[in-house]
Order: sequence, then structure tokens, then C-alpha cells
Amino acid sequence: MLTKLIIQILTNAVAIYIATKLVNGFSLKEDSFKVLLTAGFIFGLINFFIKPVLKLISIPLIFFTLGLFTIVINIVMLLLLDYFVPELIISGIGAAFWGTIVISAVNFFVGGTAKSSK
Repeated sequence: MLTKLIIQILTNAVAIYIATKLVNGFSLKEDSFKVLLTAGFIFGLINFFIKPVLKLISIPLIFFTLGLFTIVINIVMLLLLDYFVPELIISGIGAAFWGTIVISAVNFFVGGTAKSSK
């Protein structure tokens, strides 16, 4: 359980770092490991506590859009992270959208690799 949490925090931190390097308008004020770990931890908490509630509330929209509304939920989660981590700068919905795509892809590949290595 603790190992899974640590892997998730590190994966989030790596995903946020990669997003800051690839997405225009998505950056960190200070590029430090501590800030990335903090952002990864907070993003994990947001995804653990808030995201399921939003998904439950928006089941009809998710169903009607064939799952595409989950991208909107992920963008909202990323904008919440921007609110809670002052070092993170997301300048606009476009940057949040592409940041969501990059972070989701990194979490998919790194998280999938970590699960398959068990």
C-alpha cells in the first residue's frame, strides 16, 4: 500500500515535470525536486478525494459524451493543483488541456509499467 502511494507520487511528479517541458504555458516558478514531489503528492490527494466525487456527480455527462467528459474533469483537477501549488503556473485552458494529455499519458505508461513489474 505504501509502495503504491510512493510510486503514484513519483509518477505524478515525473508527469508534471515532463508537462512543464513539453507544454507551452505550463511551467514551474522554481524547478526543484521538492516542488515536484509536493505537486505530485497534492495531485495524488486531489485525484483520490475529489475526482471520484466529480465523476459520480457527472455520470450522465460522461455517459452522454462517451467518456470524453472525463477530460474536462481531469482539466479541473489540474486547475485545482494550480490553485494549491503556487509554484505551478498554468496559463489558460489550452495549457491545462495539453498538460492533462501529457500527464495522463505519462501516468498510463509509467503506472502501467510499475503495475506489470510486480
